[in-house]
Amino acid sequence: MTGRAAADRMATDAQTRAHRRARLVDAARLLPFLGAVLFLIPDLVLSDDPAAAGATAPWLTYLFASWLGLIGLALWIGRLHMRDLRDDADRESGAE
Repeated sequence: MTGRAAADRMATDAQTRAHRRARLVDAARLLPFLGAVLFLIPDLVLSDDPAAAGATAPWLTYLFASWLGLIGLALWIGRLHMRDLRDDADRESGAE
């Protein structure tokens, strides 16, 4: 491979990594909005049905599962982001 082709490939790889990192940060920023939507669903469904007023146990289970799901998503996104940062640091230290 010529020097120019190698430099072009390195630049493309760097752009791909930067794009992936930006998308992970965007996903992390959207988690609070996803949580708000998930937590408001029971209120919107139960607000019009007086017969469902006593059926709170399934909705509490739903809220708890949604909460755990959001925590799991946050952990997963955080680990992916940290792995990308670590890989970038390894590449930079290996390039020197």
